[in-house]
Amino acid sequence: MADIDEVIHQPIRLRIMAALVALDGDAEADFTFLRDQLKLTDGNLGAHLERLEAAGYIAARKAFVNRKPKTFVRLSRKGRRAFEDYVQTLRTIVGPPREWRGVGSSG
Repeated sequence: MADIDEVIHQPIRLRIMAALVALDGDAEADFTFLRDQLKLTDGNLGAHLERLEAAGYIAARKAFVNRKPKTFVRLSRKGRRAFEDYVQTLRTIVGPPREWRGVGSSG
């Protein structure tokens, strides 16, 4: 069984990755959108984005929009693969849904 990717497994980073993987192709999300959707502070989101970027899972781009600085984030190919592997590892751990029947029931 593959090891859990500890970079992705952290709850906030998992939520960031899930939000980015839901985007089409190489689409980007801006920092403010992610912050508001995930209900995080600027500092908290920034720290987790830095960790994901250091792992090569995301790419960040800074630009000026209407003369204001904006940060845009997208999932890298490596990040998409890592997320897919992470999900597959979870599926391996919990087993297929048919095995869930009866779990926790009193028989």
